[in-house]
Amino acid sequence: MSAALAINAIDLHYGAAQALKGISITCRPGRITAVLGRNGVGKSSTLRAIAGINHVSSGDIVFGSAVLKKAAPYKRARLGLGYVPQGREIFPLLTVRENLETGYAGLPRSERNIPDYIFELFPVLKSMLGRRGGDLSGGQQQQLAIARALVTRPKVLVLDEPTEGIQPSIIKDIGRALQFLRDERGMTILLVEQFLDFCREIADDIYVMDRGEIVHSGPAADLDRPEVRRHLMI
Repeated sequence: MSAALAINAIDLHYGAAQALKGISITCRPGRITAVLGRNGVGKSSTLRAIAGINHVSSGDIVFGSAVLKKAAPYKRARLGLGYVPQGREIFPLLTVRENLETGYAGLPRSERNIPDYIFELFPVLKSMLGRRGGDLSGGQQQQLAIARALVTRPKVLVLDEPTEGIQPSIIKDIGRALQFLRDERGMTILLVEQFLDFCREIADDIYVMDRGEIVHSGPAADLDRPEVRRHLMI
């Protein structure tokens, strides 16, 4: 099976400091891949490199048949890469509807609409279309950030810590939404996460990072192995 997204031996530097060392991750089509690790090991740097925000020093990022190299973030979005950043980064002064409509930028006019299934996944957003994004709770803002990425019609959805700082009931809603996107819409999903139970429940494949390197890869069931868990203990 070919990869929907392949990260091949990428290095990334911030000035003289090397943040990523030979990172390789394969995201297979229609599967959820989780990247785990303690704070500061390079997880977010990896996703920012995939999104085109950070430029890699060496190695390749291959999206379908396209080698991204130094492609700008908007070009990656047009190819079908949806990115939900850590901290959500919604527009607090825009309404929920306006936040969602920012996803239209890379779409042809015929596709500039909000797919109905988004409101089926996140019904609270439909009831709050006229409310400002900054007035939503943290969990509702996370749902909005995911919905905004879905408006762009992604083939691969990349999420940076989607459960961070939100209430358990909405974590369950987000988990169900990601499973729906995989199972019913065939979407490929890559997420960075620290909540092990969440990953154990929804992920198919895992990668564990430590000090800028991949130290383990395998099925999600490996999260129960002591040699894997020791890399995740604080």
